[in-house]
Amino acid sequence: MRDFYKKPAARYWLSFIGKTIFYFAVLLILVYLYHYRSIQGDNFIYNEF
Repeated sequence: MRDFYKKPAARYWLSFIGKTIFYFAVLLILVYLYHYRSIQGDNFIYNEF
């Protein structure tokens, strides 16, 4: 099994899949935080100026 991880092609694909999952999770978190507060919720921060 260790020989599998030493192959350049396997390391490339594992790195690619890992980065894809990581960036997808970050994107989901950002979308969740963006939709956490709706537009009709509180006053917009710049309405006071």
